[in-house]
Amino acid sequence: MNNLLMEVENGIAVVTINRPKALNALNSETLSELLNLFTEIEGRADIKVLILTGSGEKAFVAGADISEMVSKSVKESREMSLLAFEVFQKLENMPKATIAAVNGFALGGGCEIAMACDIRVAAENAKFGQPETGLGVIPGFGGTQRLPRLVGKGRAKELIFTNDMVDAQEAYRIGLANKVVPAAELLETCKTMAGKIMSKGSFATQLSKEAINQGMDVDLVNGIKLEANLWGVAFATEDRKEGMAAFLEKRKANFTGV
Repeated sequence: MNNLLMEVENGIAVVTINRPKALNALNSETLSELLNLFTEIEGRADIKVLILTGSGEKAFVAGADISEMVSKSVKESREMSLLAFEVFQKLENMPKATIAAVNGFALGGGCEIAMACDIRVAAENAKFGQPETGLGVIPGFGGTQRLPRLVGKGRAKELIFTNDMVDAQEAYRIGLANKVVPAAELLETCKTMAGKIMSKGSFATQLSKEAINQGMDVDLVNGIKLEANLWGVAFATEDRKEGMAAFLEKRKANFTGV
């Protein structure tokens, strides 16, 4: 991999987008590498939680790589958008929990890939935004769809129409960030959260993620039916038996993920 780094320890994979000279901007090569790496992580039993971050202290991902996009044709730009769609869908629907450790600018494609993660933890210096209309285009990596689902239609329109950046505290206030921490504590906070997630039933976490993601795209009645079906699936697992037995016996559960 030319643009990514990965460290795996204690069930946690930390993936770092490593293009510091370009403020970790996403180009086609990086998107392809992310797709391959997410596919690998999805199939690895030793990885339970994915933490995604950017190299350096200035940027998480400062956007898509404008120097690559400036010369693209209509066909080529659409192909890049569809590649990003495939990458971000892989990230969003991965059966493992995913955390964005937002360590600086998360603009354009950076904001969009952070939104494809389950949880966003922001360093105090993080800034979020969708600046695409200032370039004469629209968000093309899912921003027009994921942002309103997170912050509401009105706020999403304001951010996209004005290109205003929001700092970490404002991102937290509007629901774009789950937590704000000092930059020096960012990765450790994410790893602690990952450890807490891993201490629960991993199959139940996977089912919960599926219920939330799919339920957001249907009406309430069908969402509740989906939840009921997946709740039934959970009752067929050994983790359910262990979790309930541990509760009744007042001991810590020993989940195995089956």
